[in-house]
Amino acid sequence: MTNKKIITESGTPAGPQPKKLDKSRIEMSGSIPVEVWEKHRQQALKNINESVTIDGFRKGMIPENILIAKVGEMAIMEEMAELAISKAYIDMLIEHKIDAIGRPEIKLTKLATGNPIEFTATTTVVPEVKLPEYKKLASEAMAKSSPDEEKVSDKDIDEAIMRVRKGHASHDGHDHNKMTPEEHDKAIMENLPELTDEFVQSIGDFKDVADFKKRLQDILIQEKKDAAHEKSRIRIADALNEATQIDLPDVMIESELNRIQAQFEGDIERMGVKIDDYLKHAKKSLEDIRAEWRPHAEKKAKLQLILNEIAKTEGVRPPASEIEAEVNRIVEHYKDAEESRVRTYVET
Repeated sequence: MTNKKIITESGTPAGPQPKKLDKSRIEMSGSIPVEVWEKHRQQALKNINESVTIDGFRKGMIPENILIAKVGEMAIMEEMAELAISKAYIDMLIEHKIDAIGRPEIKLTKLATGNPIEFTATTTVVPEVKLPEYKKLASEAMAKSSPDEEKVSDKDIDEAIMRVRKGHASHDGHDHNKMTPEEHDKAIMENLPELTDEFVQSIGDFKDVADFKKRLQDILIQEKKDAAHEKSRIRIADALNEATQIDLPDVMIESELNRIQAQFEGDIERMGVKIDDYLKHAKKSLEDIRAEWRPHAEKKAKLQLILNEIAKTEGVRPPASEIEAEVNRIVEHYKDAEESRVRTYVET
């Protein structure tokens, strides 16, 4: 049995299932009859006419015989083949309900006058995700949380108060640029403001020291809760990643690497540093850094697929109002961001 798809005169493909490859790729083979691909001759001539420059003629206005003499019959046939295969490829995806991502790799295996075109198309597809018992995994990860993670001790409060006092220490009479770190710390400790009602009232809307301590404790409790929640989220994500097998395609890893790189370059530029200067100072190439990011990118891409599948299973959809608010916030913060891409990112 041949594994080539036969493209009918109407352009509808028919034939066996695509061949599965590694890394969530598939290969489809096709054959397009002469009477189908030759229909694209006039469009091929027009496309080439508009891209070729010949002295004495305007682009798109070159006589056909002169154009053929200039570029050769094979160039025209290759353009015809590209047009025919482009349509055939889409038809194949529709017929087999293939969720392709990225650009396909097309190889023309046979092109000759009066003969069918033969080709192969290799493309990446959204990988299959077989979810583990994710609710059980989440419960087990949450069970590992310790009640102590959210407790605020007297020591925590004392350390927070000290940070506030250090932040308001007097710097009069000290040239910190000429001090060693040890001298700097000593100077600060010698000029700490006393923890009095007057001091806390001068730095914020506090009634007295007791009110300041109570509100500081509330802030620390919330910070501890947020940190504990983040630890639980990471434990759940790690458990899902470890329990789920996905044939992760390279194109998804590269896409995540590109996102990380764009964010990194944006952060560097906002600091007033050029990316080339940063790399020179770090004594690294961009390829070196991308290699360091790759394990994280793989993990992030895999987790996103898992979460997408869980969202589909659970019927989770974010409210339109929240999407719009977040899109507006990001676009306002990142002026050069393309809104359509931001929206896709936010929805995901």
